[in-house]
Amino acid sequence: MMQQYLRIKAQHPDLLLFYRMGDFYELFFDDAEKAARLLDITLTTRGQSAGRPIRMAGVPYHAVEQYLAKLVRLGESVVICEQVGDPATSKGPVERAVVRIVTPGTLTDAALLDEKRDTLLLAIAATRTIAGLAWINLASGTFHVCEVAPAKLAASLERIRPAEIVVAENLALDLGPAAPLTRQPDWHFDFESAARDLRAHFVTTSLAGFGAEDLRPAIGAAGALLRYARATQARALPHLRRLIVERDNQFIGLDATTRRNLELTETLRGQPAPTLFSLLDNCITAMGSRMLRHALHHPLRDPAIPSARHAAVAMLLDNDGRSLRELRQTLRGFADIERIAGRIALCTARPRELASLRDSLQRLTELRVPLASSPAALLAELHEQLATPQAAVELLGRALAPEPAALVRDGGVIAGGFDAELDELRALNDNCGAFLVDLEARERQRTGIPNLKVEYNRVHGFYIEVSHAHATRVPDDYRRRQTLKNAERYLTPELKTFEDRALSAQERALARERVLYEELLQSLQDDLAVFQQIARAVASVDLLAGFAETARLRDYCRPLFSPEPGLLIEGGRHPVVEQQLSGEQRFIANDTRLGEDRRLLLITGPNMGGKSTYMRQTALIALLAHVGSYVPATRVTIGPLDQVFTRIGAADDLAGGRSTFMVEMTESAAILNGASERSLVLMDEVGRGTSTFDGMALAFAICRHLVEKNRSLVLFATHYFELTLLANEYPELANVHLDAVEHAGRIVFLHSVEEGPASQSYGIQVAALAGVPASVLRAARRQLREFEQRAAINPLQPDLFASALSSAAEASEPVTLPVVDRLASIDPDQLTPREALDALYALKALLP
Repeated sequence: MMQQYLRIKAQHPDLLLFYRMGDFYELFFDDAEKAARLLDITLTTRGQSAGRPIRMAGVPYHAVEQYLAKLVRLGESVVICEQVGDPATSKGPVERAVVRIVTPGTLTDAALLDEKRDTLLLAIAATRTIAGLAWINLASGTFHVCEVAPAKLAASLERIRPAEIVVAENLALDLGPAAPLTRQPDWHFDFESAARDLRAHFVTTSLAGFGAEDLRPAIGAAGALLRYARATQARALPHLRRLIVERDNQFIGLDATTRRNLELTETLRGQPAPTLFSLLDNCITAMGSRMLRHALHHPLRDPAIPSARHAAVAMLLDNDGRSLRELRQTLRGFADIERIAGRIALCTARPRELASLRDSLQRLTELRVPLASSPAALLAELHEQLATPQAAVELLGRALAPEPAALVRDGGVIAGGFDAELDELRALNDNCGAFLVDLEARERQRTGIPNLKVEYNRVHGFYIEVSHAHATRVPDDYRRRQTLKNAERYLTPELKTFEDRALSAQERALARERVLYEELLQSLQDDLAVFQQIARAVASVDLLAGFAETARLRDYCRPLFSPEPGLLIEGGRHPVVEQQLSGEQRFIANDTRLGEDRRLLLITGPNMGGKSTYMRQTALIALLAHVGSYVPATRVTIGPLDQVFTRIGAADDLAGGRSTFMVEMTESAAILNGASERSLVLMDEVGRGTSTFDGMALAFAICRHLVEKNRSLVLFATHYFELTLLANEYPELANVHLDAVEHAGRIVFLHSVEEGPASQSYGIQVAALAGVPASVLRAARRQLREFEQRAAINPLQPDLFASALSSAAEASEPVTLPVVDRLASIDPDQLTPREALDALYALKALLP
């Protein structure tokens, strides 16, 4: 047995091997020590190998999912080795084989998956100038490829968020903590062999039909990924039916910093709530929730699809939301068709999952009713895609029991009347008692023996018992089985035949059910494409119904798209902050107007006044519109957008050797180098991480560059009030401020955005709210007065905005003054002290 184990382990040296032995999966040697530490299970020893004790640890086979889930969360991969031979015919150890490999990116079991998050397996093939990406969702059957510049690789990984990344052995690529890395041989990424494998898988002569024929690095990655995925599942992947090519300009660009700052699906602390996703997730089905999460990370540049979604939401809100209520009520009965279809493809779907699929398909007609004759084109399209696959529904209805057992091995999965052989075996098992009673009555009548008994025990099986007093009446066809003190036990040919059939009936019935169930899964393979289409349609309906429910509950409005550049928001609100307010607190709505004549808003105001909230809500409203949702405002019009950049907050990167200011400047550099006229840029407190002069100079220069060079739509928050004078120089720059008032030494935030610059930052008042001791506050106020008095006499900071005056002075003719001529004629080395004093008085007299 250990020789067999070591042969299998040698093929997977770096993975944990779960080796099936009876009711346990056992681990040995180093695997056992590692598993005992990670899973907190008992480590023991048994026997020796090569003179050293064999360390062992194991987990029960019926509870393996919980252990696999824990290992996968820790980034480990596990090889599952099962008994595939027949113990009755095996000589020596039963033959075992690897049936699947569980890795972080290849999970398909419901117990191991997060129902509201896609688990993606991604591969990278890179050259000096391009990075090819391919990713698979094995649970649902989607297969994507794209190519990006190496500089955008990190942003793409943040968008896709894979659970596992496959790369070539010799590929030198620093991906940071993106996901667990799996190395594969370089030749797996060869373009020619990858293209050949993909053509064979999709049964096509070319990849041109997918628009991927010229994507050499992406095709190399896709081929390696397909090979790896098939190896982990130990089978073909029929549910991967098409290759979807994504283009770099398909989505609004969001880098990792922007996604983090906007808290789309995770808070800044990495928590799942409160976020935009947690707020909007009114979806009934897990499929709808996953589509929502994907949509939030993939806002579309082209307004066609978002506009179609807006029209669909509008229709659902008509008639007092009656269609919306009907849809959401019907959706409550739908299972996760998408993942069930994936498990059907891998032949791992369980009986109750098929029963849920059957029940869901039977409700499609009911789901289509509210969508019928809808004037919204998207709803009409979904109505067509939700057509019931009658053949599959009929098959599932005939084949499955109304309430099947959880596992095939438990029996009771296949419906009665579906298979004659199974019905007969079940009848033998179920009607055994009736047969024995009937046989006993017939034998008593035939033999005339009144006390003849037909019985059964586990040791001797079935028998006919006759007392010695009636031994002379025993027929010739009776064969003696056992002699007792007062009776003889016999067997007849009929009873022997029944015994052979009855004793094996249950086992044979379970075996027949397994065969029928596997045939059922094979029969459903032809319907995978239909199931996947239905799953996408149900998810889309759920997504739209969720958008409509949010709009109804929170008073959101329908945004409009315009070909003209700009962003107009009236009564805009931050969706998450608004929801967090409680009691009598009310969110103060504010307007935002950006356009050709007003490209940069310079935002001033007190700390805690709401500048960051105002900036973030503008970006979130724009993104929600491009996702297809209604938005938290009273009126919104949005021009073309290609990217959203943010530079908000202060954070260091100690592991990367970057200070807070270095992180700030790196993010600023990315914006200045990447933002275009169609980009929305949020910049908060630029330059605060260094000295006053340096910081102000940088803020001034960055602000100028954004106006003159990038010409983006910019919200620029600052405490450098000197920057507000830029409005005099640039007509497309406007000053706004967050209002606040001071009363009785305390500050009251009004949170309303007003035109013009703020007068002060109220820093000491905010410090008081934070609980800074009163003695410190008094000292700070004295120091502030001293600074203000000193600045009035000799300003601490030069006027950086006097450049226009200095430039004019440099351009004019030099002015000669008498005091200058007199000073130039003096030779200090030739003057006595008395002459120097007289010269000083003379110079003073010449001053104008």
